[in-house]
Amino acid sequence: MKKVLLIEAMGSAEDLLDAGRELGVQIVVATHREIYESYAPAVKEKVSGVVFTDFSDPERALKELAEYARAEGVEGVVGCWEFLTPVAARLAAELGLPGNDPERADGCRNKRVMAQLFEEHRVPAPRTVLAQDCDAAAAGLAASGFTYPVVVKPAEQAGSWGVSVIQGPDELPEAFAAAQAWEYESPHGFPLDTTVLIQEYVGGVEYSVESVVFEGRITPLTVVQKFTTDGVFRAEIGQTVPAALSEADTATLYGTTVAAIRALGITNGVAHTELKLLPEGGAKIIEVGARLPGDRVPELIRLARGVDEARAFVQVALGIEPELTPRTDRAAAIRFFVPPRAGRFRSIDGVVRSPQVHRIAVYPQPDDEVRGPGDNDGRVGYVMLTAATPQKVNRAADAAIANLTIELE
Repeated sequence: MKKVLLIEAMGSAEDLLDAGRELGVQIVVATHREIYESYAPAVKEKVSGVVFTDFSDPERALKELAEYARAEGVEGVVGCWEFLTPVAARLAAELGLPGNDPERADGCRNKRVMAQLFEEHRVPAPRTVLAQDCDAAAAGLAASGFTYPVVVKPAEQAGSWGVSVIQGPDELPEAFAAAQAWEYESPHGFPLDTTVLIQEYVGGVEYSVESVVFEGRITPLTVVQKFTTDGVFRAEIGQTVPAALSEADTATLYGTTVAAIRALGITNGVAHTELKLLPEGGAKIIEVGARLPGDRVPELIRLARGVDEARAFVQVALGIEPELTPRTDRAAAIRFFVPPRAGRFRSIDGVVRSPQVHRIAVYPQPDDEVRGPGDNDGRVGYVMLTAATPQKVNRAADAAIANLTIELE
C-alpha cells in the first residue's frame, strides 16, 4: 500500500484523509503531539499513522521528517495547513518526490514574497507598499501615490485575520496594529514575518479559481464566486460553484491564474487563487495558496462538477496523473451564519429548508462564547445547497437565510 505524508491535518485535511481511503493509500500525519491530542475523533479515526515533530524549529522538523520518510518508504508529500506548505515543498524536494519549487515556496505563504514574485514575473496584482512600522507605512503611502481606500494586511496570516480596508490616514495606525498583532503562528509556534502590506484597493467582483497542477501542466477546475462582508474588516460569508460568468470572463480569470501559479513555482499539487475581475476588463491577483481551498469548497466542487480535488492532490503527490474531466454540470453553494457581535450563543432560527438544501450545520452549543464578525473564525454554522444552475442556487441560498436570526446573550 502506498504511503503519503500529510504535513498537519488541519484546514481541509478530512477531504485528503477521505481521498486516501478511497484510493487505498495510507495517509500518515506529521504534527505536534499535543496538537494531535486536540484532533476531533472523526479525524483521528481516518489517520493511518502519526509522526511527531516540532514545527517551531522548521529545519529540525525537515530533517526528522526526511529521515522518517526514507525509513518508512513514504512515496508522496502533501501540505494542508497553509503555514506549512513551504515545509511540504522542501521535504518533497529533499526526497525527490513530486512537489513545488522549494526556492519559491515561501511565496505561496508569505504575501511579501508573493508580491515581489508577482512584480518580477509581471503578474497583474495590486501595487504594494511594505513597512515594518506605522511611520514607514505612512511615508510609503505618501510616496506611492495611492488613493484611499487601501488594504492593510499582514505578510503571514490566514482566514482574513488582520486584514482591513481603510478610508483615510487617520485609520492607518489601528489597521497597522491589527495587521502586526501576531508574532508567532498558532498552534505550532514558529515566528511569523511581521511586515505589513499596504495595497491599492482593487475594485470589481472577487472570485477564486481552484486548480490542479501535474508536472507543470495547470488545469483550472472552476471559478468560485465569493461573498464577503463590507466595511473595515472583510470576511468570507459564502461561496458558489461555479460562478455565473461568460466564457470570456472565465477565460480572463483562468489566464491570470495560470500566470500567477507559474510565477510562484507551483508545479505539482493544487492552487487556491483569489482574484478580482475588473470593471474595465482584465483581472488582478489578490493571493494564491498552494493548498486545497477552505469553506468546504472541495465538497461544493464534487457536488457541482463531479471532480474530487483532494483525490487529485493525493494522486499528483504520488506521481499519478489525475482524471479531471467534469462528470456533472450543476451548481452548489454555501452560506455561513455570522453573528452580529461577540457573545454567548443561544440558538439559530429562521433557516428555510427547501429541496435545494443539502445540509445545515451549527457549530457552537448553547452557552458557548462566540466571536463577532471580522474574520472567518466568527462563523457559527452554514447552509449548503445544490441546484441546476448558479442563478438558481444563489436564489435558493438568499431565500434560505433571508429570515436568519442568531440569538446571543
